[in-house]
Amino acid sequence: MGRGSLFKELFVNIKTTGAVTFSSKSLVNKMLSFADFKDARVIVELGGGDGSITQGIIERMHPEAKLYVFEISEHFCKNLEKEFRQPNVKVICDSAEHIDNYLDGQMADLILSSLPFSLIPKDSRTAIYEKSSSGLKSNGTFIQICYSYLLKFQFAPYFKSIKTTFTLRNFPPTLIMICKP
Repeated sequence: MGRGSLFKELFVNIKTTGAVTFSSKSLVNKMLSFADFKDARVIVELGGGDGSITQGIIERMHPEAKLYVFEISEHFCKNLEKEFRQPNVKVICDSAEHIDNYLDGQMADLILSSLPFSLIPKDSRTAIYEKSSSGLKSNGTFIQICYSYLLKFQFAPYFKSIKTTFTLRNFPPTLIMICKP
């Protein structure tokens, strides 16, 4: 699937992708610099999109780790499945609000998200917050890229510690929230 086809999907479904372009390599590197991949064995990505964050995770994760990539766009899912054929990568074409249905009781060490929470209906958004925080190990980390500082206030009831950083090296400039249970 060509880059043009992926960009078309990005614009056709902007309400679910929530972006005007894909994450830059600089943003991916900065986001993933806050994740401890050394001991992480269960990793979840929410919003696989074009696979730029997925690729960064795979480059850093331990060979024994398992990566679960959630994506609701069938077009993006097909592309992710073609691109990432590793046996320890599972692409799930379903909403992140169903995360607990796929982890078989495992707790995540890392959850990395680029979901457009401001565009997700409140009930679904709340379910994702609740299931992400309850499905994360006590020493785990949830990392979210977003475009509004106000999202921090939506995350606050679900995470004890939330730190934010900012990067200008993406279009548009992006916030990164590092959340701990």
